[in-house]
Amino acid sequence: MPWRRCGGNLAGGTHHAYAHKGGGFCVFNDIAVTARLMQAEAWRHQRQTLKVAVVDLDVHQGNGTAHVFAKDPSVFTLSMHGEKNFPFRKEPSDLDVGLPDGCTDEPYLAALHQALQTLQDRFDPQLVIYLAGADPHEGDRLGRLKLTMDGMQARDRVVLDWAWQRRLPVVLCMGGGYGHDIETTVQVQMQTWDVALGYWRLWQGWHNRGR
Repeated sequence: MPWRRCGGNLAGGTHHAYAHKGGGFCVFNDIAVTARLMQAEAWRHQRQTLKVAVVDLDVHQGNGTAHVFAKDPSVFTLSMHGEKNFPFRKEPSDLDVGLPDGCTDEPYLAALHQALQTLQDRFDPQLVIYLAGADPHEGDRLGRLKLTMDGMQARDRVVLDWAWQRRLPVVLCMGGGYGHDIETTVQVQMQTWDVALGYWRLWQGWHNRGR
């Protein structure tokens, strides 16, 4: 992996697409493609199977991603989502955390800490793909959860700090966002990128100090 170990895609997060069909608003599953591409690169250069953790925090369950990697021990899929939200027929991820409608910051963050601990107990990733959907925000038309702007920022910091503490490279993609006010959705997404920029700078400092 290159030393600039925090990067991302301004769009992406098309987690409802299967290997054989699209789903939701998703035609191709960029998360699955990214995981497979990075595994192919790791095999070509190092002759090892790269272990990838998908941390999907879009408000909708990552059914397509879960199905693609259902029988693949080299990829761990974690989806934390609204239990009663789309898709109504969910595929089993390695770890699913279904949240009730109206879930607020405190219980959400507690569930996230527990989910990351469970992931760590069950899997030893070398790369994290983080789907940072804006749709858990309280202003989202389709989200049905009630995270504040501060809660969304805390969510991003929890995931990126968890990865940083373990020196795990992170690929970030944005997923859904359907705010009543599009400016609010953009603000949520830009906040995520601002947090990510801070961790990118940590990576640069770590590299410049000779690790």
